[in-house]
Amino acid sequence: MIDSTRLIGLLLGLPLFMFALTVHEVAHGWVARKFGDPTAEQEGRLTLNPLAHLDPMGTLMFVISSLAGFGFGWAKPVPVRLGNAREPLKAMWWVSLAGPLSNLLQAAVALLVLVLMRLAAWPVIESLALVMSAGLGALVMGGAPLQVILPALVSYYLIINLVLMLFNLLPIPPLDGGHALMSVVGWRGAQFLARLAPYGFIIVLALMYFGVTEWWIGWPLKQVYFWLVGLLA
Repeated sequence: MIDSTRLIGLLLGLPLFMFALTVHEVAHGWVARKFGDPTAEQEGRLTLNPLAHLDPMGTLMFVISSLAGFGFGWAKPVPVRLGNAREPLKAMWWVSLAGPLSNLLQAAVALLVLVLMRLAAWPVIESLALVMSAGLGALVMGGAPLQVILPALVSYYLIINLVLMLFNLLPIPPLDGGHALMSVVGWRGAQFLARLAPYGFIIVLALMYFGVTEWWIGWPLKQVYFWLVGLLA
């Protein structure tokens, strides 16, 4: 039986998650174009329409994992042909990091909105704490007023962008961190990492199982949370 609280949280969170992923992928393509590779633009991927970036399996995984109590999914990678780019290694570095940096920028915009809400005397700190502890679905099921739910949605958007940034910075191909690492480790190092790429998804799942991602993502998020509470207070 589907948990109604998690289902409502999924319905509220999925559009925000998809938009954050969309901006992430567009950032990759936009920077690639700046380096001389027009592939993403030619294939219609420099658009903020989430449907252009939707990966059916990645979306399904997010739905299933969200209903199970955690959210994990992905969008369709933007096509990049670095052979078309000027300075391919430099392009690989910046194209790879463009996605995580776009998530950091989105998180900064969400933070600015939370600050403005706080200045308008909205219960921002309470909403942030509730999102971190109970989730969006619990707020709606608990009958929270709109003045609590809206800051909670912004808080969720901030958090999901930080999670996407940190997750994609894992130095494992085909994640962005892995591709960025390939651009600086030399030919032999890049060859080794390229051989790991087909097994990257399995490696990531193993890291999640053994709690490595909890350290990589969870600990920084806790520090950001404490900093946000101090700032907004």
